[in-house]
Amino acid sequence: MEPMHKPSTPYTAIDPAAALPATADNPLARGFYTILAAQFFSSLGDNVLLFAAIALLKAMAAPAWQIPVLQQFFVFAFILLAPFVGAYADALPKGQVMFISNSIKIMGCLAMLIGLHPLLAYAFVGLGAALYSPAKYGILTEYLPVDRLVWANGWMEGLTVAAIILGAIFGGLLIGQRVEEHIVQPLNGLAFNGGIDTAPEFAILVILWIYLIAAVLNYYIPKLAIEHALTRRDPASLVKEFWRSLWLLWKDPLGQVSLAVTSLFWAAGTSLRFIILAWAAAALKLDLEQATQLTAVVAVGLAIGSVIAAKSVPVTHAVKVLPLGILMGLVVLSMVWVTDWRVASLLLIVIGVLAGSFLIPMNALLQHRGHLLMGSGHSIAVQNFNENLSILLLLGAYSLMIKAGFSIDAIVIVFGLFIAVSMGVINRLHRHDQDLNP
Repeated sequence: MEPMHKPSTPYTAIDPAAALPATADNPLARGFYTILAAQFFSSLGDNVLLFAAIALLKAMAAPAWQIPVLQQFFVFAFILLAPFVGAYADALPKGQVMFISNSIKIMGCLAMLIGLHPLLAYAFVGLGAALYSPAKYGILTEYLPVDRLVWANGWMEGLTVAAIILGAIFGGLLIGQRVEEHIVQPLNGLAFNGGIDTAPEFAILVILWIYLIAAVLNYYIPKLAIEHALTRRDPASLVKEFWRSLWLLWKDPLGQVSLAVTSLFWAAGTSLRFIILAWAAAALKLDLEQATQLTAVVAVGLAIGSVIAAKSVPVTHAVKVLPLGILMGLVVLSMVWVTDWRVASLLLIVIGVLAGSFLIPMNALLQHRGHLLMGSGHSIAVQNFNENLSILLLLGAYSLMIKAGFSIDAIVIVFGLFIAVSMGVINRLHRHDQDLNP
C-alpha cells in the first residue's frame, strides 16, 4: 500500500509548531502545544501515583508479590476494553476523549483516598488510562503527515520521559520522611485535615490536582473532523472489528515487526521498573525513596535515545534499529555485577539510551501502518492490547519468581536473557520475511 504522504527531506526544526502551518493565529499549532502539555501532566500523575500506591501497599504490610501485581491490575482495562476504546477514540473528538479519561483517573484517586484497596483503585485509574492512550497517540496522525511522525513521537515520548523522571523524583519525595515530618504530621494536629494521615495519602491528593490540570488542558484541545465514524455501535460488531484490525496489523509485515518490538519493550520496561526497586535495595542498599529516584535514571537515558532516534531514524529505516534491542538485553545482564550506585546510574542510562533508540522508530512505524490500514484509534487499541497483554504475562512471571524465592540476581539474569533472545528471534524472523518478500 502506498503511503498517504510522499516522504520529504529529514526534519530538524526545534519548535514543534514549525511543523504545522506557520500562521500567527494557527489553532493547530496551539493545539499541538496543548496536547503536549496535557500529555506531560497526565503522565506525571500516572508515574507519581505508581510509587504512592507502592508506598500504600508497604504501609499495609502487603506481601512483596503484590507490588508487581499492582501494575497487572492497572493493565487489565487495556486488555478487556481493547475492542471498544479504539472505536470510542475514533468516534469522538480525541481531546474530548482525553478529558473524560483524566476525569476517570481523578475518581480513581478519590477512591484510593477514601480507603478502597490500592489494587482495586489503581485498576480504576487504569480504566482512564486505557481510554486515554488511543486518543493521545491517534491525535498525532490527525495533526501531522507521516514524515513528521517520528519527530512528533520524539516530542510526545520526550515529554512522557520527562514526566517519568520528574514522577520518580517527585514521587520519591512525596512518600519520603521529610513530607511525613513537615507536612503530614502538622496536618494531623488540625481539627480538619481532610483525612490525610500519611505521606502516601498526601501524595495521592497532590496527584489528584495534577490530573485536574491535565483535564483542563484537554478541554482546550481544538476539535478536528472525525476521520473514522462508527457505522455500527453494538458490542458484537465492535469486537468483530477489533479482531479484524488485530489480524490486519499482525498480517502486515511492517506492522508485525513493530507490534512485536513495542510489545516486548513495554513489557520489559514496566518489569524493569519493579526489578530496579528490588535490585537497588538488595545490591545498592537503598531505601524506597532513593530506589524510586534511581528509576528516573533509566528515563534520562530513554530521553537521550529518543532525541537521537527522532533526529536520525526516519520511518522508512525504522527496522534497522532492531539489533539495539539485543544489545539492551545483554547490558541488563551486567547489572548482577554492580554494587556501587554511581556505576549503577551509568549502566541504567545506557539501558535507557538503547531502549529509546529503537522504541521511537518502532512506535512511529506502527502508528503509520495502523493509520493506513484501519484508523489511528483502532490501531492504537490493537497496540495497547498486545503491549499490555505482554506486560501482564511478564509481570506475572516476575511475581511467580518472587513467590518461588528467586534471588534478585537470578531474576535479572532471566530478564536480560529473555530480552536479548526475544529481540534476536524477532530480528531473524524479519530478515527471513524480507528474503521471502524482497
